Amino acid sequence: MIISDIKTVIVNAEMRNWIFVKVETDEGIIGWGEASVEWKTRSAVGGIEDLKPFILGLDPTNIEHLYQVMTRHPFFRGGIEQFSAISGIEMACWDIFGKSLNLPVYKLLGGKVRQKIRMYDHLGGGNMDSLYNSIHDAGSMAEKAIRSKEAGFTALKVLVVPRSEPLEGSKVLNHAANLMGAIRHAVGDDMDIMVDFHGRTTPDMAIQYAKVLAPYRPFFLEEPCLPENVLGMVKVSKAVDIPIATGERLNTRFQFRELLEKGACAIVQPDICHCGGLWEARKIAALAETYYVGVAPHNPMGPIATAAAIHFAVSTPNWLIQESITSDVPWRYDVIENPVIVHNGYVNPIERPGLGVEVNEAEAAKHPFKQEVLARYWHEDGAVADW
Repeated sequence: MIISDIKTVIVNAEMRNWIFVKVETDEGIIGWGEASVEWKTRSAVGGIEDLKPFILGLDPTNIEHLYQVMTRHPFFRGGIEQFSAISGIEMACWDIFGKSLNLPVYKLLGGKVRQKIRMYDHLGGGNMDSLYNSIHDAGSMAEKAIRSKEAGFTALKVLVVPRSEPLEGSKVLNHAANLMGAIRHAVGDDMDIMVDFHGRTTPDMAIQYAKVLAPYRPFFLEEPCLPENVLGMVKVSKAVDIPIATGERLNTRFQFRELLEKGACAIVQPDICHCGGLWEARKIAALAETYYVGVAPHNPMGPIATAAAIHFAVSTPNWLIQESITSDVPWRYDVIENPVIVHNGYVNPIERPGLGVEVNEAEAAKHPFKQEVLARYWHEDGAVADW
């Protein structure tokens, strides 16, 4: 069996475009992957086209070989766009591999290490307006948190840290504490609450936020500062008692290595759509396991990425919890056959061959590429702010 063609199907889901990757073979088996990356759609699709000539005619089941070809033969190591392209192709090849053997992908990754997968809800639901405007309203955030609890989730992620200057005073700290307090009061002590800083703060400001949030017992703090300066992350990790999570902007195990070596985090968050695919995510997890670090994959993406994340979760010993997006667009599950559905905060292992999902191309065609909603934010003085 050889790869005969690679195509992309772009589905606009408002905040982001889902990039579904279709890998075709000479034996008629088709694999689906996902290469979605916000505000980089054109680059990622171009990256797939650039990689295509390197792997046409190769065996799609030789996953490691294909990865080596895609990362080394083009000479220049890529950034997030190129590794998203690689991830989508690699994911589709796992789908082909599983289908060719009539086995679910998790069995090819070493088999089942757990019987069910705990999911956490995202208070923003994948909607830009909901995600960033509700941060000003404690009542709205509390209502959404209650809805997550009523849906059966036992964990949720919130954004309570505003777009911050390098250093600010008590006003923003009190605002973050009030939001977190309202959420904690609404859902009670049994709900695990993760706080996403979104890389908006400096290490020193992140430490200040952590101190005011600590009484509300966050499960972990995500990306308290940008991971570009590992020592900054180390500084935060050593200064606070709350576990630190990071990794959504990183690709390959090589970018995670220094974080782990220097004890910068307690949880790594590779995104299977960005980091190089399922096999690279497993290598990152294995590296993290040697440092007693858990894995909670980042995943605000489309339904194929979620299916891949479930196979990863089922087969990875140090996996912790899985991000879930359920309400970004009302037709989310129409474009996929056999989508992953969360019941009472959990999903079961996927037992269908391959990744277990198929794209309904007719439905997908109803939502063609559009420019994503732009995240453009400024501070009060007009300076550019991280979103």
